[in-house]
Parts: sequence; C-alpha cells; structure tokens
Amino acid sequence: MAITKQTVADKIAAYLHHEITLAQLVDWAELALMEGELAEADASTLSAVIARLGVADVRTFGLAWEDCESLLSQLGFSSRIDVVAV
Repeated sequence: MAITKQTVADKIAAYLHHEITLAQLVDWAELALMEGELAEADASTLSAVIARLGVADVRTFGLAWEDCESLLSQLGFSSRIDVVAV
C-alpha cells in the first residue's frame, strides 16, 4: 500500500495527540524511507517530509510544534489547537 500525504499527516497527528512517541514516529519514518512505496505523484514532497521526521530524534534537529505545523503545510494540511477544560 502506497504511503500518501494523508498517511504522513496521520502519523504527525498521532504524535501530536500523544498516541505515539517521538521514537515511534522516527522509527516509522526510517522504515518508510527504506521500504515504503511512496505515492508517485507526491514522492518528492513525501520523501522530504519523511526524511525530516526520520531525524527528529537527533538533538540538533528535534521536532517542535512549528516544525510539525510546517511539515503538515507542505503536505497540504493545516493544524489547529483546541484547549478544553478537563
């Protein structure tokens, strides 16, 4: 199954929602680059975004909210924050 922009956006969203850890996101990105079949029409964008996610565990790169926002934008998505009482 091809990796699409939606696939990558879903992974970023899962990280932002604390459904997966940074380590899990990085592992997925590394595996996706090595073995994943990228949607042909978006291969350039997908490989750039996934490559960036793959180095997010390196202190020099990290992964801040602004990074996630930018990566989602490159994929054609926007992000928003909802603050709710618990």
